[in-house]
Amino acid sequence: MLEMRPDCERCGADVPAELPGAFICSFECTFCTECADALDDRCPNCGGELLDRPTRARHLHAKYPPSEVRKFKG
Repeated sequence: MLEMRPDCERCGADVPAELPGAFICSFECTFCTECADALDDRCPNCGGELLDRPTRARHLHAKYPPSEVRKFKG
């Protein structure tokens, strides 16, 4: 199951699990749309392709909570 990280690792923007607009690589490094575009859809950490992250319906958050661990270090 995906972690559904809550923020963009590059700029810190919120990327809620229930909304579109997040991009991930195979290691789940997470970026917002603007940063994924700026990175030419390549993960700066591993070089992998950044793809649209699926959303998780809000009603499933209690049973399958998204991560609350923020990765932005800015």
